Amino acid sequence: MDRLDLAFKVAVEARENAYAPYSGFKVGAALSVKGIDKIYPGCNVENASYGGTMCAERTAIFSAVAENGKVPFEFCIVVTDTEYATPPCALCLQVFSEFCPSDFPIYLGTLKGIQKKVLLKELLPIPFNKIP
Repeated sequence: MDRLDLAFKVAVEARENAYAPYSGFKVGAALSVKGIDKIYPGCNVENASYGGTMCAERTAIFSAVAENGKVPFEFCIVVTDTEYATPPCALCLQVFSEFCPSDFPIYLGTLKGIQKKVLLKELLPIPFNKIP
């Protein structure tokens, strides 16, 4: 099994653990870090206060950073149970932009498989970044 297939499997499994009693919209994510064998899973976790809700992509990012510090990410996979693959929200894209180059690959999938590869810069062409 190659790394992309493994990450897809991890994202699908993480999606099953999502806590989404308000939206009913479960999302799974998997983040690959360069030079590290582990694939970091993420799922969305909702909260009655809504602002306390955490998306699957950020859950995976924060988990990888908590364990390794700021490390280079290789790719992310986002999986939903929809007809068409769903991209990350703008908040998640902004967090990606803090840690990833503009050509960072994000794979969008459904339970049937990966549907599309997009680059961060295609989804967030003008990120909010600190001035160099």
